[in-house]
Amino acid sequence: MADLARVRVWADALIALHLDPAVWSFGFDNAKKRAGLCNFTDHRITVSRYLAARYDDDEVHQILLHEVAHALAGAAVGHGAEWKRIAEDIGYAGARLHSGQTADELAPWVGSCPNGHTVYRHRRPSRRSSCAVCSRSFDLRFEIRWHRREITPAMRRNAAASVAS
Repeated sequence: MADLARVRVWADALIALHLDPAVWSFGFDNAKKRAGLCNFTDHRITVSRYLAARYDDDEVHQILLHEVAHALAGAAVGHGAEWKRIAEDIGYAGARLHSGQTADELAPWVGSCPNGHTVYRHRRPSRRSSCAVCSRSFDLRFEIRWHRREITPAMRRNAAASVAS
């Protein structure tokens, strides 16, 4: 589990090494599924405070390298060949998207299929869906039933506290 103070030091060091610290800054955000973000409008790189604690130091360092590579490559490049070249040049060794753990305990929408698989959503489901584990395409036999759970301020504090400890 990464220490947030240490993550900030790494981020600031990577920005100083590869970007202009007078232009680019670092911060933490409240994302529950997305590990990192490169905001070209604000010239800001962020990492999810909730997810940083779920990953080890090497994984968080890779997230930072991923986002710095976006800043170096530019907004129009996406995850294309140019971004990949830059990312590899600065030491990024990960995939295009993270596949790590998400903050499911903070998802207000919980769904279950008839076979007992559980699905979490951070936004209200907008249409009927079926279990992806049970069927590759929509199948009424495996329709997910959604219920909303209350996410209290105490639950958010506990999730953030588990990040800090």
